[in-house]
Amino acid sequence: MPVQIGGKPESTFDDPIGLLGDCHRRVERFLGVLVKVAGDARGQALTVEQREALESALRYFRDAAPKHTADEEQSLFPRMRAAGGPAMEAVLAQVDALEADHARAGKAHDEVDSLGRRWIESGQLPEDDAARLCDVVSELAALYRNHIAIEDREVFPAAAAALTAEQRKAIGEEMAARRSLKT
Repeated sequence: MPVQIGGKPESTFDDPIGLLGDCHRRVERFLGVLVKVAGDARGQALTVEQREALESALRYFRDAAPKHTADEEQSLFPRMRAAGGPAMEAVLAQVDALEADHARAGKAHDEVDSLGRRWIESGQLPEDDAARLCDVVSELAALYRNHIAIEDREVFPAAAAALTAEQRKAIGEEMAARRSLKT
């Protein structure tokens, strides 16, 4: 068993809401990588470390992040809508905006992925593309800052309070299935 020093251990599929929060920490970490590499290298030749970091971040947002979005849109949000109630209604007013954020982030990530792959393949980015990459990752950072704050402070606590153990178990199983894992 790995030893965890400081911080909370990663959640499991038995705690899907905690796992969604853990995923936010990964989003923040990989987004920070994109911001740093784009800002530091500005389209110039990447060091080995920058290249590896950029490839990892692009892969995360291409492969893992869409599963997180599906976890929310296909598993969590529908159950929250079905739970209803006055307290949930206030939180659900935010969910439509969060889903719109997912769509905006998806389009931005497609552009970042395209520019990032081009940079990795060619070794450099033209000045206009490098500036665009910096702009898009900055926009993503702002979008995620607000989006994650709303989910972490309002949506996830409301879901934890409103959803039954059976509903949370079903969400965890669906999340595991999206990753081809068993719970």
